[in-house]
Amino acid sequence: MVRTPLTPEERERGERLGRLLREARGGRSMPEVAVAAGVSAETLRKIETGRAPTPAFFTVAALARELGLSMDELVARCAFVVA
Repeated sequence: MVRTPLTPEERERGERLGRLLREARGGRSMPEVAVAAGVSAETLRKIETGRAPTPAFFTVAALARELGLSMDELVARCAFVVA
Protein backbone atom coordinates (compact mmCIF):
# COMPACT_ATOMS: atom_id res chain seq x y z
CA MET A 1 0.00 0.00 0.00
CA VAL A 2 1.31 3.43 -0.93
CA ARG A 3 0.51 6.41 1.27
CA THR A 4 -0.33 9.73 -0.31
CA PRO A 5 2.30 12.32 0.68
CA LEU A 6 1.15 14.70 3.38
CA THR A 7 0.44 18.29 2.48
CA PRO A 8 2.34 21.08 4.22
CA GLU A 9 -0.87 21.89 6.10
CA GLU A 10 -1.16 18.31 7.39
CA ARG A 11 2.46 18.39 8.54
CA GLU A 12 1.89 21.71 10.33
CA ARG A 13 -1.22 20.32 12.03
CA GLY A 14 0.85 17.36 13.25
CA GLU A 15 3.48 19.72 14.61
CA ARG A 16 0.79 21.70 16.45
CA LEU A 17 -0.56 18.49 17.96
CA GLY A 18 2.93 17.52 19.10
CA ARG A 19 3.53 20.91 20.72
CA LEU A 20 0.16 20.78 22.48
CA LEU A 21 0.81 17.31 23.88
CA ARG A 22 4.34 18.26 24.98
CA GLU A 23 3.01 21.37 26.75
CA ALA A 24 0.21 19.40 28.43
CA ARG A 25 2.73 16.78 29.60
CA GLY A 26 4.53 19.52 31.55
CA GLY A 27 7.03 18.08 34.00
CA ARG A 28 5.88 14.50 33.59
CA SER A 29 8.32 12.22 31.80
CA MET A 30 7.57 10.91 28.34
CA PRO A 31 7.75 7.24 29.46
CA GLU A 32 5.42 7.94 32.41
CA VAL A 33 2.74 9.48 30.19
CA ALA A 34 3.17 6.90 27.45
CA VAL A 35 2.77 3.93 29.81
CA ALA A 36 -0.23 5.50 31.51
CA ALA A 37 -1.87 6.09 28.11
CA GLY A 38 -1.02 2.60 26.85
CA VAL A 39 1.30 3.68 24.04
CA SER A 40 5.04 3.32 23.62
CA ALA A 41 7.38 6.11 24.59
CA GLU A 42 8.72 5.97 21.02
CA THR A 43 5.23 6.62 19.63
CA LEU A 44 4.77 9.60 21.93
CA ARG A 45 8.22 10.93 21.00
CA LYS A 46 7.41 10.69 17.30
CA ILE A 47 4.09 12.51 17.78
CA GLU A 48 5.64 15.24 19.93
CA THR A 49 8.45 15.86 17.44
CA GLY A 50 6.17 15.86 14.39
CA ARG A 51 7.69 12.68 12.93
CA ALA A 52 4.26 11.02 13.19
CA PRO A 53 1.98 13.87 12.04
CA THR A 54 -1.10 11.67 11.59
CA PRO A 55 -1.29 9.37 14.63
CA ALA A 56 -4.14 6.92 15.03
CA PHE A 57 -7.34 8.29 16.55
CA PHE A 58 -7.26 5.95 19.54
CA THR A 59 -3.64 6.89 20.26
CA VAL A 60 -4.57 10.57 20.34
CA ALA A 61 -7.67 9.83 22.44
CA ALA A 62 -5.65 7.85 24.99
CA LEU A 63 -3.01 10.57 25.26
CA ALA A 64 -5.66 13.29 25.54
CA ARG A 65 -7.41 11.39 28.33
CA GLU A 66 -4.16 10.89 30.24
CA LEU A 67 -3.18 14.55 29.85
CA GLY A 68 -6.61 15.94 30.75
CA LEU A 69 -7.30 17.37 27.30
CA SER A 70 -10.67 17.15 25.61
CA MET A 71 -10.88 15.96 22.03
CA ASP A 72 -12.82 19.15 21.23
CA GLU A 73 -9.90 21.21 22.52
CA LEU A 74 -7.44 19.22 20.43
CA VAL A 75 -9.54 19.66 17.30
CA ALA A 76 -9.91 23.40 17.89
CA ARG A 77 -6.22 23.95 18.60
CA CYS A 78 -4.93 21.70 15.80
CA ALA A 79 -7.32 22.76 13.05
CA PHE A 80 -6.01 24.11 9.77
CA VAL A 81 -5.17 27.79 9.97
CA VAL A 82 -6.66 29.74 7.07
CA ALA A 83 -4.59 32.78 6.19
